Amino acid sequence: MDYDITISGGGIAGLTAAAAFAQAGFSTLVVDPTPPVTDREADGSDLRTTAFLQPAQMFLDEVGLWPRLAEYAMPLTTMRIVDAGGEVAEPRVIKDFKSVDISDKPFGWNLPNWLLRREMTARLAELAHVDFRPGTATTGLFTREGEARVSLSDGSRIRTRLVIAADGRSSPMRQAAGIGVKTTRFGQKALAFAVTHPIPHDNVSTEIHRTGGPFTLVPLPDHDGRPSSAIVWMDSGPECARRMALSPEELEAEMSERSCHLFGPLSLASRRTVWPIIAQEADRLSGQRIALVAEAAHVVPPIGAQGLNMSLKDIIALRHLAVAAPDRLGDAQMLDAYHNRRAADVRARVAGITALNRISQMSSQPLRDLRAKGLDALYGMKPVRTSLMKVGLGASG
Repeated sequence: MDYDITISGGGIAGLTAAAAFAQAGFSTLVVDPTPPVTDREADGSDLRTTAFLQPAQMFLDEVGLWPRLAEYAMPLTTMRIVDAGGEVAEPRVIKDFKSVDISDKPFGWNLPNWLLRREMTARLAELAHVDFRPGTATTGLFTREGEARVSLSDGSRIRTRLVIAADGRSSPMRQAAGIGVKTTRFGQKALAFAVTHPIPHDNVSTEIHRTGGPFTLVPLPDHDGRPSSAIVWMDSGPECARRMALSPEELEAEMSERSCHLFGPLSLASRRTVWPIIAQEADRLSGQRIALVAEAAHVVPPIGAQGLNMSLKDIIALRHLAVAAPDRLGDAQMLDAYHNRRAADVRARVAGITALNRISQMSSQPLRDLRAKGLDALYGMKPVRTSLMKVGLGASG
């Protein structure tokens, strides 16, 4: 056997999985067709950010990644939801969900995706049991009861006990394993970029609902001496395309209005990237000698910091099973247990976030008014409010 585990995909989830399994002593190969872009200004860098919620942060600490990330992480102490769905773009309902109500820690910690890739690849270089091959793709999969054989783009063929598909929403390994998916399209895309602003964010993540989808500002460290935030602006595909073509000054005027001027005039502090918004769920999370994790298994709109945190719950569950019975690594019993452990939580979160996104898209005034009343009512019931926060942190999974 060449490796215990072969991971297809070197994004954040794949790199995390590689560090986690190698740290546990499993010989691990991770491949990705594209070398990671680890510089903010480089072409192709991922300008989105990831908020690691409490359980995710604890896991990253356990597997030795957090010490590399902690100094760059911006704590999120408050999740603020703003309804601006009235006749004009101004706040009419503002509700704060405070981490202090349920914990002595922040809800989570926010980091730029390009920086995560930089620090995670550096961590892999420190580990004895991992072989990272950027610029190499998986091209074929053959499985039988005792092993999997993975063909690579460099012409080699790897024998491995377990394949982890962390290769994205169009996962080649998922397709090779014959596992189908159910996809929901919203007609939306998301613009992602960084801004600076005169009013400090005070470690508050702010989600503003009007129409088309949420406009979310997530705290970043200061940039050029000014408070800074990462923005994800979800709207219809044509609107996103129009905004991609605007001059910086025109975009700044639109985004300052869409932010209800809560942080003062917003100034563009990075290039813009655009991402399609879908929800997707694999028919199964495992097959013969293969486990699906992250976007190979499930995709959700970027609401409530659920996407990558769901992905890390996949990796946590899979690693727990592997460490508990290393002799059963990749066998049918282990992989059935993985599917059974994660499937209900994945199904519930994909359905819930899909529904929340539909609500955020509402354009008619009566429905927007109903959304504002619903937010008011939910927030007014403290047991419901605290339960929602705990579920958001993953307490139900």
